[in-house]
Amino acid sequence: MGLFFALISAIGHIFIMNHWQYKLARNLLFQLDAEHAHHVSLDLLRLSEKLGLLSLVQNDPPKTKPVECMGLTFPNAVGLAAGLDKEGNTIDALGRLGFGFVEIGTITPLPQPGNPQPRLFRIIEKQAIINRMGFNNCGVHEGVCNVRSSKTFEGLVGFNIGKNKLTPNEDAAEDYLKALRACWGVADYVTVNISSPNTPGLRDLQAAEDTARLLEALKLEQQKLTEDTGISMPIALKVAPDMGEQQIEELSKVFLKGGLDGLIATNTTIDREAIKGRRYASEAGGLSGSPVTSRSTEVITAFHSHLGDKIPIIGVGGIMSAQDAMDKLDAGAKLIQLYTGFIYHGPPLVHDILKTLADSEN
Repeated sequence: MGLFFALISAIGHIFIMNHWQYKLARNLLFQLDAEHAHHVSLDLLRLSEKLGLLSLVQNDPPKTKPVECMGLTFPNAVGLAAGLDKEGNTIDALGRLGFGFVEIGTITPLPQPGNPQPRLFRIIEKQAIINRMGFNNCGVHEGVCNVRSSKTFEGLVGFNIGKNKLTPNEDAAEDYLKALRACWGVADYVTVNISSPNTPGLRDLQAAEDTARLLEALKLEQQKLTEDTGISMPIALKVAPDMGEQQIEELSKVFLKGGLDGLIATNTTIDREAIKGRRYASEAGGLSGSPVTSRSTEVITAFHSHLGDKIPIIGVGGIMSAQDAMDKLDAGAKLIQLYTGFIYHGPPLVHDILKTLADSEN
């Protein structure tokens, strides 16, 4: 029975481009525990890529114009958000599905197991996921080796970095600097995650003064590394959707003054209003998927009103359709990223968005 579900997983995530067929395969896959399904899917993606099966699939995504952002040229505007490929070992396989860029992680300086299981929950009727994974990852040095071993992906790779759970906030900057140094010249860009709700105290770093200090340390290290290596690499920050207009305004001033290269909006939410009364609604962790769609777009709009085109925004959060993606681009995002929408709708969603973008360019 396990082999049967593994096969269905491979078909659903790799070979099927038809919406209704993907939905059928996904529903079968959803008979597995969420975290088990996650690992089975990635294992089979890697195996299929290694065996050359993915190159046999007719999976040519619609062609769109490249996007200039953070001083980089992205092959297209659709990326995979951090959280799916936590260790950077599935980049080539994921790249076959149409993504213009893949963000790996969150990766910390030292390996860590993350939070106790179970820690990943589906709210299927709301097309949502709650996770409290807790930055489970192999550590930045193994992550760097994994990325260096990727061979076929022609898009860009971002490293999403965080602090280790046992590192106190007063020492957080050193963790981020260690990770930044380790992936310098390997990543195309780095995302500094200060917005996950699953590492105790991490979101406290979003306070304006704390963010300013961290950004200053990162920018100084960025300048030093650029001078030492001759390689430039932009730094983005990832923020939460759970902030008011005053905090958005304060952080925007910090970003502009500190010379932030890019902003990723948003991470998961701790708000449970949209899933009230549903199974798993009381589980701790970050909520993603359709319940965060509108709020994420509102946060993008608010940040863009302060940042304009001075700091590009990458929009993520509840993109479940091509229209959701266009709404985020219309709100001011330059690029978009998928995660939960990709789980629920698969590669067809990537193609739908790229087709809509291609049609809008003509």
